[in-house]
Amino acid sequence: MSILPIPFGPPPGAPKPLFEMTQRAFMLARCAASATADGLAHNDNLLFDEVQLSEERLDHLDKEMDDEVAHFTVQSTIQQAREALACMKIVVDLERIGDLLSSVAGRSRNVLSRLDLDDVADLIRMASVLEQMLAGAQRAFEERDIQQAVSVFRSDNELDRLRNLIFLRHLDTPRESCTPESIHVLLLAQALERAGDHTKNLAEEVCHIVSGRSLRHVLKSDDRPVEQIFLHWLKETTAV
Repeated sequence: MSILPIPFGPPPGAPKPLFEMTQRAFMLARCAASATADGLAHNDNLLFDEVQLSEERLDHLDKEMDDEVAHFTVQSTIQQAREALACMKIVVDLERIGDLLSSVAGRSRNVLSRLDLDDVADLIRMASVLEQMLAGAQRAFEERDIQQAVSVFRSDNELDRLRNLIFLRHLDTPRESCTPESIHVLLLAQALERAGDHTKNLAEEVCHIVSGRSLRHVLKSDDRPVEQIFLHWLKETTAV
């Protein structure tokens, strides 16, 4: 999988080296998600190799980010330090997504040919949705776009739906109808769903960078969908 060129410069106040490292991490995670979907579709070990190579690069980038942030924050302004810490948190989540996708690739090498076609189709869809979520989170980060970040939360509903569908197929059935591969399918689906949760963390961090508030601080006891709550809060605060 090829790495796309870096298209955007950093917003005012954002440290350019850390911003570009974060962009590279986003693109590595997106490549891993895309290669996972294609590897599942074609049972291609070369694509699974690409997933694991992306994970190794993300791990190296995570360590590099730690060193850069430590040096940068010594002589930075408060705003620059906040931007630097946001980049570091985003790269941590992207590295964890890489770990989860690497586990999917490793398990798929051994069991994919034995899985039911319906399960494989749902897993492919989950990996594809994850790649779309990562693309949306990257755009939100680069453009400081809260609406784009909120759309990532909405997309996660599809990941949850597919995960639940797979779990119901294997757990809400007579015991004798479960196959020996059921545990592998459940673990694959769970890993992809957890990767989606980390992608939601990326979107939440963008909301925090732009607004100065975390989604968790806005939720309180409101039972509306999380994206509606945050957008309503943002509208109220910007109207003051």
